[in-house]
Amino acid sequence: MGKRIMIVDDSRALAFQVSGLLEDTDYEVVACCQTGEDAIAEYENIQPDLVTMDIIMPGMDGLETAHAILEEHPSAKIVMLSSLAYDETLHEASKIGAKAFVCKPFDRDELINTLERVLAEP
Repeated sequence: MGKRIMIVDDSRALAFQVSGLLEDTDYEVVACCQTGEDAIAEYENIQPDLVTMDIIMPGMDGLETAHAILEEHPSAKIVMLSSLAYDETLHEASKIGAKAFVCKPFDRDELINTLERVLAEP
């Protein structure tokens, strides 16, 4: 059985890109959410193995969303995918409990290597 991934990004193009990069792998995209509020509700229903999370979204941003999910599910594995690769943002994501940060644009190998590393963590 493949690892279940939930993509959280307000850009349908990015969600489509990530889904495409994960084709023919052991990863299954089980949900794509465009808002933080939807992501929180879907996480409850789906309980994915891993979440990829954009930072800039309408409503709740990705940092707020990650924080909310991790408060309810401390073992959630969240990987931030963002072009906001500033020290302050990286520190905030780490402080919240995100397991990794992948800077946009990224390639297939970088994404898959990050997912594998995070999923291998206890």
